[in-house]
Amino acid sequence: MNGDGPVRVAVIGSGCASVAAAFELTRPEHGGRYQVTIYQTGWRMGGKGASGRGPAGRIEEHGLHVWLGFYENAFRLLRECYAELGRDPASHPCADWRDAFFDAPLVGMVDAAESGGWVRWTSYFPPAPGLPGDALEPGSNPFTLGSYLAHVAALLKTLLMDLQTRPPGPTPAAPVPDDHDNPPPETLVEWLAAQCADWLRLGALAAAAALIEAAALVEVVVRALPGYPENVALRLLHGLAGIVRAQLEGLMCADAGVRCKWEIIDLVLAILVGSVRFKLLLAPRGLEAIDDYECRDWLRLNGASERSLQSPFVRGLYDLALAYEDGDPQRPGLAAGQALRGSLRMFFTYRGAMFWKMRAGMGDVVFAPFYEVLKRRGVQFRFFHRLENVALADEVSLAPGEKPYVQALEFDVQAHIAGGGEYQPLVDIKGLPCWPAQPDHAQLVDGERLRDEGCAFESHWDRRCVDRCTLQVGRDFDFVVLGVSIGAIPHVCREILARDDRWRAMVQHVKTVATQAFQVWLNEDMAQLGWPGPAVTLSAFVKPFDTWADMRHVLPLEAWREPPQAVAYFCNVLADAVPEPDRADSGHPALQREIVRRNAVGFLNEQVHHLWPQAVHAPGRFRWELLVDGTADEQGAAQADGAAGPPEGEARFATQYWTANVNPSDRYVLALPGSLKHRISPLDNSYDNLTIAGDWTDCGFNEGCVEAAVMSGRLAAHAISQSPPLEDIIGYDHP
Repeated sequence: MNGDGPVRVAVIGSGCASVAAAFELTRPEHGGRYQVTIYQTGWRMGGKGASGRGPAGRIEEHGLHVWLGFYENAFRLLRECYAELGRDPASHPCADWRDAFFDAPLVGMVDAAESGGWVRWTSYFPPAPGLPGDALEPGSNPFTLGSYLAHVAALLKTLLMDLQTRPPGPTPAAPVPDDHDNPPPETLVEWLAAQCADWLRLGALAAAAALIEAAALVEVVVRALPGYPENVALRLLHGLAGIVRAQLEGLMCADAGVRCKWEIIDLVLAILVGSVRFKLLLAPRGLEAIDDYECRDWLRLNGASERSLQSPFVRGLYDLALAYEDGDPQRPGLAAGQALRGSLRMFFTYRGAMFWKMRAGMGDVVFAPFYEVLKRRGVQFRFFHRLENVALADEVSLAPGEKPYVQALEFDVQAHIAGGGEYQPLVDIKGLPCWPAQPDHAQLVDGERLRDEGCAFESHWDRRCVDRCTLQVGRDFDFVVLGVSIGAIPHVCREILARDDRWRAMVQHVKTVATQAFQVWLNEDMAQLGWPGPAVTLSAFVKPFDTWADMRHVLPLEAWREPPQAVAYFCNVLADAVPEPDRADSGHPALQREIVRRNAVGFLNEQVHHLWPQAVHAPGRFRWELLVDGTADEQGAAQADGAAGPPEGEARFATQYWTANVNPSDRYVLALPGSLKHRISPLDNSYDNLTIAGDWTDCGFNEGCVEAAVMSGRLAAHAISQSPPLEDIIGYDHP
């Protein structure tokens, strides 16, 4: 510790987890007790959420970033950041968080049609009370398994009612037992058993009213769990599930208009049956009890049909979670407990809207505001610092009973700042502070040389540096928040891995996947391209780009002389290179980018016509003249100096943006079955002055997303300062 002075905290990395930790540690109520310095590779903040401004001020993202309406912790901190920033709404395009984010209630899926081709589904999710980040009602906690299952049972009843599209037959259903709101368990089971034979004789349409009555009773029983005997609840659910599947599946699957709803009913029944069978409400850590199961395997075990398991709804969940081991579409993998937790929160705890989109890049509307607020609070930023080693104190130097601790942090300095001052990272685009897609070489010592040499500051394979820097505990820092991604841990924590079995197991089992993304700017709008209706975020499409979003809303905050009519983002996993590239293989990133380019060109030629039928001359021939060149727009379309015209045909794709996210720090963290128990919590105190932060930690929502990262960062701050209180970290329910 630093005597009576402030506690010096070195935060490594500047993604969502690191920013959340720094934001919590520098709250005014701490009275300046924590002096935070953030060390970052390259010139910009954001980690996997970083974005940049390229030609014509266009937004270039690592992938598709949308926030979900259950991101309570992320929205809470973001809203506080904007309030503290206090931008003038008269002069700033994103003065308030509601200027930066807007609700996006339309979600799309794609399914293979029985007759060939694709069927497109678009679902509207109505607004839910409140806004994400609002204070929860006193005594209310929607983030419990009991609350989730009550919602699931209510959804079952609603879906069955929705499918009752014809009047029932002339034979009435038997009366429900008395005391409908709290039927005695044995009476309820006897009643259901008696009904089974009648329902099977009546047929699906005649039984519809009785099915709805049974679903209402299921809702009562589920709300009372675990008060009902397990065997009673399980018999009830098994009985209802068997009847519904026997009577409705054939009818519903013959009708494409209601097939999707039937598949959800089937999955809902499996979730209810499995939750009772596996006694999840009594398990000490709830849904984590089934995290060793693969999600589809667990649903199958509890009765879900193969049709439902391959439905666009389930495929969409895997696509949105990028849940494909080694980037192989034939190796889907998602831990059952976390898959259910994510799905149930997404559908039943969102506020305002299920999805929220950003008006500009994530770097512009998230990380630039946090940068400005943290700077005001006195946080120092050290850009162009690449962590090379976390050095532990020699074991022989530890006193008896003393915990191991970080002795030093070793960095490569990638560039010095001209004049010795601080690097100024932001640029102004349409009145909005933004991160450029390239560093400002004019601020760097020998910047022109670094630019001409093609220094790739953010590349794991570019090892160039101009200096080295070693920070010593007690002199330069007291605590470390290690906010790098787990993909980087083997490269920077070699000493910890050499000593610590738990860290080795975590690195071995908590895997990551490379991702690919591309963006295209078009000179025709979506209606002209053949996409009907408003903007949508769509998943469950074909590989290699199964997810896309209509991002037309960002165009007003780009800086085009002649604005395009549309812009679309596509993303998916990228197959891992075999064998794994050596760190000295400097050509690896370019090779992977070329693979993504070929994938994108092939996708536009062969697949995009299923979404945009007017974007092709014919299947297999994309209309490349649709693409808008940002560089040409920036310079003016017509050049009087005889410069060459724009590229033609497929070569025109070179004017667009694409990325291969293969850096260890850019890879997406997977939630594979059997892996989550190997994650380590930010609250772990094995090392006296080290805490970890990131969506790869055991943070209460163990999946790769903004919310998990922010929860982890808040936990890391708590590990150092005992603030925020654990009960203030929404959805964190670990003992």
